[in-house]
Amino acid sequence: MTGVSLSSADLDPRRRRILFRCWHRGIREMDLVFGQFAEKEIATLSETELDELETIMAEEDNDLVRWIMGTWPVPERFQTPMFTRLAAYKPDFEYPADALSRNA
Repeated sequence: MTGVSLSSADLDPRRRRILFRCWHRGIREMDLVFGQFAEKEIATLSETELDELETIMAEEDNDLVRWIMGTWPVPERFQTPMFTRLAAYKPDFEYPADALSRNA
């Protein structure tokens, strides 16, 4: 999947904005993780879950990719069911650890 396939027409403005932001992260790997997650989950997330998702989304993409790919431990503040659900959408590819250190 390489872009939005979910129609945002039936979503409220906040969910439309989050869906867009999920597919436009800045790092393609994070576009895929967040975008796929949003495609499947955005319509059913509670307001509290949306708050938590937006908190996660505020983190730096380079940190998020390392946490999700398992090259860095996930900080305690993100050891939550929401982060676990999000990280389950990890794309099926290997991301070399040495490439992450070059981009740091």
